[in-house]
Amino acid sequence: MQRKNGILLHISSLPSPYGIGDLGPEAHAFVDFLARSKQSCWQILPLNPTNSGTGNSPYNAYSASAGNPLFISPDVLMEQGMLCRENVTPSSPFAQDHVEYARVVAWKNHLLKIAFESALPWLQNQQAYTTFCSVNGPWLEDYALFAALKEHLQGLPWYYWPEDLKCRKTEALSRWQQKLSLEIEREKFKQFLFFQQWQTLKNHCNQQGITILGDMPIYVSLDSCDVWSHPELFVLDSHLLPIFVAGAPPDYFSTQGQLWGNPVYDWEQMESTGFSWWVERLRLNGTIYDAIRLDHFRGFAAFWQVAAGEKTAENGVWRPSPGKALLTKVRAKLPDLELIAEDLGYITDDVRELMAAFGLPGMKILQFAFSANLPENPYIPHNIPRHSVVYTGTHDNNTLKGWYQQEAQPAEKAAVQEYLGLQGRDKEIPAALIRTAMMSVANLCILPLQDLLELGAEARMNTPSKTDGNWGWRVTKEQLSSGLAIRLARMTWLYGRSPAPKIATKKTA
Repeated sequence: MQRKNGILLHISSLPSPYGIGDLGPEAHAFVDFLARSKQSCWQILPLNPTNSGTGNSPYNAYSASAGNPLFISPDVLMEQGMLCRENVTPSSPFAQDHVEYARVVAWKNHLLKIAFESALPWLQNQQAYTTFCSVNGPWLEDYALFAALKEHLQGLPWYYWPEDLKCRKTEALSRWQQKLSLEIEREKFKQFLFFQQWQTLKNHCNQQGITILGDMPIYVSLDSCDVWSHPELFVLDSHLLPIFVAGAPPDYFSTQGQLWGNPVYDWEQMESTGFSWWVERLRLNGTIYDAIRLDHFRGFAAFWQVAAGEKTAENGVWRPSPGKALLTKVRAKLPDLELIAEDLGYITDDVRELMAAFGLPGMKILQFAFSANLPENPYIPHNIPRHSVVYTGTHDNNTLKGWYQQEAQPAEKAAVQEYLGLQGRDKEIPAALIRTAMMSVANLCILPLQDLLELGAEARMNTPSKTDGNWGWRVTKEQLSSGLAIRLARMTWLYGRSPAPKIATKKTA
């Protein structure tokens, strides 16, 4: 496998005059920046519609299949004649360095209603739209109704909806489908726009020889279309509320563990269906991305289960998962699917065996490398295997600069300096760690853009267990300079990570 280099940057973090990164001109400009920088991969976070009530996390979305309408580009809609300049001019400028989520959500939703009203007279006669709705019907019909109901009921979680809707009684669904027919059509239209713009962006990436590495959370949110439309696939009580929830056990970083709150899967029920829900989920993701990072991969071997109502994750238990049977089925149905395992945290032999059985590369994080047992540490560069993906940090970590300045203990700092031969030269540490990651033997090296820009803790994307203030950082156009592209291109060549040949495009469902 050819050595490759890539950048981690979510769509929301792109430059844009509209308060949040989107799939329009600035996303295409970023692809051109990647090409000039000789990058082969762009890693992003999940693209699904986020929930403002749970902190706008892309890992706690309303749907595992739908795209986030906030990423629809107003500029593209203007080009298509659905909006005019007056529509897309905000009453006051949005912040350029972070996402003002509450303001962006209200403004973008209003904009998409205008676009829908503009398109409505010809929409049903457009072949591309009708084909999209037909091909994606298995998930789109449920999601459009779910989203329309949620708007009508002022954001109320589905498990608090009227009983007949909560339990999906046929008569109630039929009645509300008729009552909200226009709103349902608008939700389908937004998904059509999202995937149309996404496909154009992905094609641009692939034409430049750049692959897109997507991210798929293992769990789905309780307040999601997935749980509402398929409650039998989750461990729920008679009121359709979780009996158990997912999390992670106590460890060095969290003495009380992590309580995520997602409902756990009824794996026996899933296996009885031939894992059809998983196969379809991965099939769709395989058309959206060129490769998929499976978040919290250890959950496919065994998962930490906590009784609903617990305040912390301390009193949980490990439960086995049928990961081998699931991945065997996936390989049979989707043989060309390229997967990467997020194997961070408490990793046991069964997880390693599962990865080895299916040849899945794991992740190596340099911020975790400088422990007391440094020579044997699996994340230290001299121990990183070729069949892996090396990172300076992930979206859940502080930036390199922020980590070194604020989080690394004195012993860790001393180990970093000694390992790199930079005693007393703190300012050079972030850049040196980037070069160390790139010169490692790992086939793929992924660098968060914040680290390349040598930004501090103010640019951190997410702090786990922190309920607000996450997912907001954005890069400015000025930071994506030609000088940065030249320096990155030189390092990419120097460490043998030049781009792969251009690849054929795959059509999004």
